[in-house]
Amino acid sequence: MPKTDMTTAPFAYDGLDRVIHEKARLGLLTSLMAHPKGLAFADLKQLCGLTDGNLSRHLQVLQEAGLVDVIKGYEGNRPHTTCRLTKSGRRRFLDYLAVLEQLVRDAASAAGKDEGRSGRLGIQPI
Repeated sequence: MPKTDMTTAPFAYDGLDRVIHEKARLGLLTSLMAHPKGLAFADLKQLCGLTDGNLSRHLQVLQEAGLVDVIKGYEGNRPHTTCRLTKSGRRRFLDYLAVLEQLVRDAASAAGKDEGRSGRLGIQPI
């Protein structure tokens, strides 16, 4: 899909990657960003509040997109799965966050034009 010209569509936010933007995957990527050496499946499950099946499916989507590595092995006689961000996954996530930060700045700026700045970002509830 071609990128939108930012001069004609400044609020298109093409960098908001749909693979990343889903709530559970956003939580998974944030958890993995905070743990560069990776996390065990059980730790990710607990940190993100997901079921085994839900976590497996979201990891599969992220792995297919090249954002995470899923390493299966054994610790002693027990199966052990570790997940970590790939180099390109880390870069894509940082790019995504930059677009998200711009979106927040734009929203705060637009809200500040209409109302006083008593909220944390200057955004007032209607």
